[in-house]
Amino acid sequence: MKTDLTDTTSSKINKALVLGRRAIGTPAVGMVLTLVIVTDEENAYDALKAANEASREHPSRTLVVIKRVSRSPRDRSKARLDAEVRLGADASTGETVVLRLYGEVVDHAQSVVLPLLLPDAPVVVWWPVNAPTDPAKDPLGALAQRRVTDTYAAEQPIQELTARADAYTPGDTDLAWTRITPWRSMLAAALDQVVCEVTSAEVEGEEFNPSVELLAMWLSDRLKVPVRRSKSTGPGLTSVRMETSTGPIVLDRPDGSLATLSIQGQPDRAVALKRRDTAELIAEELRRLDPDDTYATALKFGLERLDEEAAVTAPAAEPEAEVAPAAAEAKPTAKPAAKKAPAKKAAAK
Repeated sequence: MKTDLTDTTSSKINKALVLGRRAIGTPAVGMVLTLVIVTDEENAYDALKAANEASREHPSRTLVVIKRVSRSPRDRSKARLDAEVRLGADASTGETVVLRLYGEVVDHAQSVVLPLLLPDAPVVVWWPVNAPTDPAKDPLGALAQRRVTDTYAAEQPIQELTARADAYTPGDTDLAWTRITPWRSMLAAALDQVVCEVTSAEVEGEEFNPSVELLAMWLSDRLKVPVRRSKSTGPGLTSVRMETSTGPIVLDRPDGSLATLSIQGQPDRAVALKRRDTAELIAEELRRLDPDDTYATALKFGLERLDEEAAVTAPAAEPEAEVAPAAAEAKPTAKPAAKKAPAKKAAAK
């Protein structure tokens, strides 16, 4: 059931929701949370489709906030709110309200959304694209217990991680972090199978993928070892290699679907590690509404610190360390050779 409302108000939208529930024979509200999606017209369809699929596991009221761009000064000065109310089969297991904001009301989206929130229910705000630098200080983000962003959709994903770390507030999360949940589970399970000491690690993945950086920072923070990153053609994360006192542990996924886990002294085993779609990622995030402390610790580990520790295990650093002392003994006055060592170490980043 769909109801279109033009130049409307929040009270009229609420009335349409009540009348719609009675018309389809479900007057009671059986939803567990409110999901607010802040997006543009281009990405609204995909985001709403993912939210509807996730609502099968988490029945929710979905509010899609689309801020329309006014092209003329006259349009920008005129505030207008259009809404589309979807119930029943058109909204999966919950309720969907698509809000299109025009003119001055674009800057006051929270005043439109606040009356439509489910009473006494958690609120989650999701920005599929164009997320604010500090989600907690955003007017819509301030209404939510959880704020979901996706650095993979940013123009400069790696630099965006640093901004997220500086502005982190408990309740923030990132779909780039959610994507590596199966990797973290598999690597932790692999280390539980052997008694060993990890000395270093390497994470391989496609360039400009923040999930690679987050997994590397998580490993370095948890294992207290240097972690190097290397590039591949993808898709996504392709391999993690941990050097241990009993031999290497390798988790390799070249095709984005089936991975191979190799542990020294054990037969290789195939592991299902497919790339998940957005609906599965959102459903995972909606399962927990408390702050993700593990994500916060990994994010705040810092890309600069990761680079410094990774440079220690860079292949070019070891020969330099061996050659420099020998050159110093043979020719004590050869100071220029000693000065070149930091430059080569830096290049190994």
